Amino acid sequence: MLDKLEAIKARWQDVGDRIIDPAAMADMKSYAKLTKEYKDLKIIVDAYDRLTEVISQVADNKELIKTEKDDHEFVAMAKAELSLLEEEEVQLREDLKQMLIPKDPEDEKNVIVEIRAGTGGDEAGIFVGDLLRMYTKYCESRKWKTELLTVNESSSGGYKEVGFSVTGEGVYGELKFESGVHRVQRVPVTESQGRVHTSAASVAVLPEADMVDVNIRTEDIRVDTFRASGAGGQHVNKTESAVRLTHIPTGVVVECQEGRSQLKNREIAMKVLSTRIYEAEHKKHIDAIAAKRKTMVSTGDRSAKIRTYNWPQGRVTDHRINLTLYHLDAIIGGDLQNIIDALRVAENAEKLKAGED
Repeated sequence: MLDKLEAIKARWQDVGDRIIDPAAMADMKSYAKLTKEYKDLKIIVDAYDRLTEVISQVADNKELIKTEKDDHEFVAMAKAELSLLEEEEVQLREDLKQMLIPKDPEDEKNVIVEIRAGTGGDEAGIFVGDLLRMYTKYCESRKWKTELLTVNESSSGGYKEVGFSVTGEGVYGELKFESGVHRVQRVPVTESQGRVHTSAASVAVLPEADMVDVNIRTEDIRVDTFRASGAGGQHVNKTESAVRLTHIPTGVVVECQEGRSQLKNREIAMKVLSTRIYEAEHKKHIDAIAAKRKTMVSTGDRSAKIRTYNWPQGRVTDHRINLTLYHLDAIIGGDLQNIIDALRVAENAEKLKAGED
């Protein structure tokens, strides 16, 4: 591990030399990547520098304890310090082992989140609204920007489907764990006899495609326009501002009617279309990794039941890691960090077990 860390330090020093070269700023996109790499590597280098310092101090203390014969009080102090240093060395090695786990390059990407009502009728649509608010509140707590992209309302006041983008630092690395089927167990407002029903909604978290990730030819897209409408067919406007894009080679269809203009809707629809096409390739990558592990925390399987929200018991259970928490109100209010952190720890443990480091 120390040889690998020494190589990382050399790379960090090289990147540091490059970012202070005025020529590097000629390409701002490349420069931004370099500065981020420098920042990320510095965390590892700082820990490595402290580890080498501690290793040296451990050796010095052992030598002192071995050679000092007269000053017993000084030896006792050295032994006490040695114990603390050895504990710190063990912790630093463990921390660095975690830092060296390969990161998915997708983790830094922005995302598009799509939530769809599943089984449960009107209650499933209401649950989609609950999940939308939960994620919106969580994103606000992380200082991430959200933008509503697509909305398909249901007559019950809920949603058949909703999609939104999230922009910020390390978004996909945090939200990727949310892909899958979410179940809700509670008494619906329409239930007259007080019986608990089980409904579901599916969540898809798609890493947003960059222009270099996917090449879509204009001639492969069919563009249709129509009038935007709300729930029950009520027209939002009288012009054909809504846009439907069909990617002919793959059959992927995207609609957008949230923007005020056809141009804005077409721009949003193109972003979603690119992301969905890119996601198909990314899913192959996820499935290939999943095949190497007995379990796969950050699964791309949208049919997998990942979490249950039980209102009568105030309980939220994540089935992938058998984690149960009893503060449902806080979680549905956007307090997701404890769950996401636990899932990330489990994923890192899987990577270490699989020898991917």
